[in-house]
Amino acid sequence: MKTNRRDFLSRVSLATAAFAVPASVYSAFRRFDDYVEVETTHGKIRGLRSEGLNLFKGIPYAGKVSGDRRFRRPAPLQPWSGVRDALQLGAPTIQDGQTRGLNEPKPNEDCLFLNVWTPANDNKKRPVMFYNHGGAFSNGSGGAVDQDGSSLARLFDVVVVENNHRLGILGFLYLDEIAGTDYAGSGNNGILDIVDALRWVNKNIAAFGGDPANVMIFGESGGGAKTSCLYAMPAAAPYFHKASIESGPGVHMIPKEAAAEMTAITLRELNIASKDWKKLLEIPAADLLGIQLKMSALMAQSEYIKKNGAVGFVANAFQPVVDGTALPHHPFDPTAPAISKNKPLMVGWNEDEYTFFAMAFNDTEALKSDFTFERLQTKLEKQFGSNTKKIIDTYKQTMPNKTASELWVAIESINMMGLGSITIAERKIQQHEAPVYLYNFGYKSEAKVPGTDYAFGTPHAMDITFKFNNEVPETNASFLSGNKPERFAASHHFAELWTTFARTGKPAAKDVPEWPAYNLTNRPTMRIDATCEIINDRFKEELATWRSIGKV
Repeated sequence: MKTNRRDFLSRVSLATAAFAVPASVYSAFRRFDDYVEVETTHGKIRGLRSEGLNLFKGIPYAGKVSGDRRFRRPAPLQPWSGVRDALQLGAPTIQDGQTRGLNEPKPNEDCLFLNVWTPANDNKKRPVMFYNHGGAFSNGSGGAVDQDGSSLARLFDVVVVENNHRLGILGFLYLDEIAGTDYAGSGNNGILDIVDALRWVNKNIAAFGGDPANVMIFGESGGGAKTSCLYAMPAAAPYFHKASIESGPGVHMIPKEAAAEMTAITLRELNIASKDWKKLLEIPAADLLGIQLKMSALMAQSEYIKKNGAVGFVANAFQPVVDGTALPHHPFDPTAPAISKNKPLMVGWNEDEYTFFAMAFNDTEALKSDFTFERLQTKLEKQFGSNTKKIIDTYKQTMPNKTASELWVAIESINMMGLGSITIAERKIQQHEAPVYLYNFGYKSEAKVPGTDYAFGTPHAMDITFKFNNEVPETNASFLSGNKPERFAASHHFAELWTTFARTGKPAAKDVPEWPAYNLTNRPTMRIDATCEIINDRFKEELATWRSIGKV
């Protein structure tokens, strides 16, 4: 991901702003049947009853994180008297770019809010699906329209929860070594905020018709990496029971030595001496965001990175820190986390992830009709060096009728999201405990990558609207997923597989083959499409090559 970070985030925001928006998302803002009230641990809240669903937006789950609480654990949430409205999304954290929330407030440091979609507040023990939004640990929110939980809750009788939490420098600046015990865990505040939200769910979700003893955590892209971290965190362990990591295999986060280097760079950029670190509490949030947006470039020039190479899920950026306490070790290195060995897991990726990033990075020349195999060799050599020819030769053999552009997308897609997903699956089954299920999302969109005649196929992020069952006939065609009616069946399959896994720990759906757990004998993979199929030992030859060069 070698690109200007501000440019990348702005492009991602523009690319995702045109997602399909189901009519049900708007319904509560146009009309509603009645108000509905529920008692929580801190007071009574008022939501809306709309089209057979109760919606609660902007529920606070922890106290302030601004002022003297910046870079610390949140202040205790104060109880309130009377009835508090939960009718509008809460503020997302400070960030650069759009969050795609409908009628969403402007970003704010105080951002610890969550949203709940439930069929009824009736104390029925429904599965709880707790979603971690994407955005590469730097942007996004739990109120984005493409991940609206209405359809899942209404059609599949589950409770959906999504939350906002601190991101970027406000969520992951590592001060443990210079700021004292009040700032312990500072490098993981953003992910510990999610733990606080899970703790709130544990104490309150029964009143929303959910089962606190049956909670699934899941997330896409950065949300998949967040889920990877939660799967390895002692503080999160009591509050969830199964997980799904989608196009975001968080095998590694950043070591504390790298995090300390990022802190040193931050202080240097702000002309603050280490002993005067408390001045960070007075710096305007916008100035801190400015540091965040150029951190990857600054880190790339540091002696640490020159010596050790790029670190983290997003190279050299603010993200969770392997601090030995909150995050005791890398989520899936050298092994799957023992603390979650009894928790079923799903993991997978989209077949054409990289068409999205080609658009986001403004790197679409390789998608033009005149792109040759000679240019492919030159393009990939920057990344794979002397191994490039071996990789290309393998893909020419396994995809003999594909163009150089198609090979480029296939190679970059599996390298970016697939190899880490397979690593997670393999390390999970080596525990010989709970099952892991491997998937590929393969529905092909006919929509073209802007500026090219190349179809998106199955790009990064397209799975969001599908798994939330937000690809439905009353929806306008989304920017990524196109306009073919077959997408409705693929979306329903995706959503039913995920909700059944949430309910039982084993994914299943009508008119879909039985999905066997992954194993090292025949390596079954579910390919999700309008017609789903199980493919054994998929990408066998390609993976042999990737293994031979140490990428798996």
